[in-house]
Amino acid sequence: MTTETHAVNGINIAEVVSAETCIHNAEDGLDLLGNLYYQGFDKIILHAHHLVPAFFDLKTGIAGEILQKFSNYRVQLAIVGDFKQYNSKSLNDFIFESNKQKHILFVETTEQAKLLLGHS
Repeated sequence: MTTETHAVNGINIAEVVSAETCIHNAEDGLDLLGNLYYQGFDKIILHAHHLVPAFFDLKTGIAGEILQKFSNYRVQLAIVGDFKQYNSKSLNDFIFESNKQKHILFVETTEQAKLLLGHS
């Protein structure tokens, strides 16, 4: 796994670059968060394929555990992907509410992620 740095409006944003799933559980999320935070990033872009598929099944609790770490450390996160593929009302509601609060964002493109993270 590597990261790419995007500078938007004087804000450095880390984008995780990997073809593999990097986050399988809360420990992996905390490791990634700590590593990038230590490098001076407080805004991170992940792609949906970096997250274990169970993340998107809210009943597992994995999403809550991982995202709570980002909230606790006040690190803003954008998750890029096609979330329309999930036919879950609870997930769609969760995404809607997260996007309203703007701390954890679910977006369709990396460009959207950079734009939103670079202006908050």
